[in-house]
Amino acid sequence: MVSVERVITVQAPLDTVVDYLKDFARTEEWDPGTVSCTRQDSGPVRMGSSWRNRSQFKGRETELDYELVRLEPAHLTFVGRNKTATSTDDLAFTPGPSADQTVITYRANIEFHGLARLAGPFLRGEFERLGDEVADKMPRVLGALGSA
Repeated sequence: MVSVERVITVQAPLDTVVDYLKDFARTEEWDPGTVSCTRQDSGPVRMGSSWRNRSQFKGRETELDYELVRLEPAHLTFVGRNKTATSTDDLAFTPGPSADQTVITYRANIEFHGLARLAGPFLRGEFERLGDEVADKMPRVLGALGSA
């Protein structure tokens, strides 16, 4: 398994941040690896809502079917699956130092299946790089919400 964690402070109130991030289709805006992310069900986002995420990683595209498995006022967890991997994106939220800030603890865990497990240790550096890119892009995207 490969795990990446980043703690990110953004210039937007907690409720605004959680409301925005609970729609996983928005990964297109804050996750540089996401090519597209399409909601598979309809209605308000709720536990069990699902998305098809297409990402590019090391020059190759892959699709995972994600489901929202935890929806709390200060915590979101999405689990994506395909035949080679299970990816868990876990986001925990706390109020920032000022009322218009939120601290996000972002954890991504990727568990490889079958022969893909052998590649996991060699991909850690690439996942760390992606974590850095998320930590760079997410504050800009969410900061625009706080100033809107």
